[in-house]
Amino acid sequence: MSSSGSAHLIHDAEALGAGLPALLVDAERLASAVSLGVHGRRKTGMGESFWQFRRYRPEDSSSAIDWRQSAKSQHLFVREREWEAAQSVWFWCDGSPGMRFASGKVTKMERARILALALASLLVRGGERVALYGEPYAPANSRVALRRIAHVLGDDAPRPEALPPEAPISNNAQLVWFSDFLSPVAEIEATMRRLAHWAVTGQIVHVIDPAEEDFPFEGRTRFEDPRGSLNETIGRAETVAGAYRARFKAHTETVGALARRLGWSYIAHRTDKPPQTALIALYADMSGA
Repeated sequence: MSSSGSAHLIHDAEALGAGLPALLVDAERLASAVSLGVHGRRKTGMGESFWQFRRYRPEDSSSAIDWRQSAKSQHLFVREREWEAAQSVWFWCDGSPGMRFASGKVTKMERARILALALASLLVRGGERVALYGEPYAPANSRVALRRIAHVLGDDAPRPEALPPEAPISNNAQLVWFSDFLSPVAEIEATMRRLAHWAVTGQIVHVIDPAEEDFPFEGRTRFEDPRGSLNETIGRAETVAGAYRARFKAHTETVGALARRLGWSYIAHRTDKPPQTALIALYADMSGA
């Protein structure tokens, strides 16, 4: 992070008086902008936490009746517990060098991080537990959990991992995976299948820079891979534009089809589009709307 960027982050944190990084401030502002009408995804089932009372139904066991609550009215009430099995949502943000690319004002990494943190904020408001995959902290429903995520995502230290590592994850959890998915398809598939083996469901958020998809280059153009594996100059870039676009589209469709085949959802988001559109679509998809 540059010195000016560090100063900006520190200034925002001190202004809030709560030690919050600027990323969390921006993410919660984004979450607030789309939170109208947002509801939690909590549902009944096996668990320890009380959720709500509801009227007794004939198919209910008599042992489920809450006699204390029922004594307050002329009706019988059942005490429902919250289904905890699907309450843990883990996040993974691709930290590889390619995510730092930007043809405009926003890098893919910046967009992925603010979407991840804004979604985490919405989920916490809805009663969910959140955590970063690969970090030592278990999912939690608290401001502390959000701050932990913000501090890790706000760190600009190099993180070469493009794919989620082999790390502990709770059974029946959900993983929200933000990446440009430019890794080889075989590696992406192997990672998805490894996670699915633990009954993990997922949401794929494919973050795309418009230049990667549109290939607007003309004339003599030099292309460099941030990882150092490519350094090539093309005399007339427009001559390869058609083939490139077709290949990029095929790769994107392959990743989306792979995700859906494993029962995961897939959302593509370009960094030249408002982040609210992706956040609304992602939360609606997770909520079953």
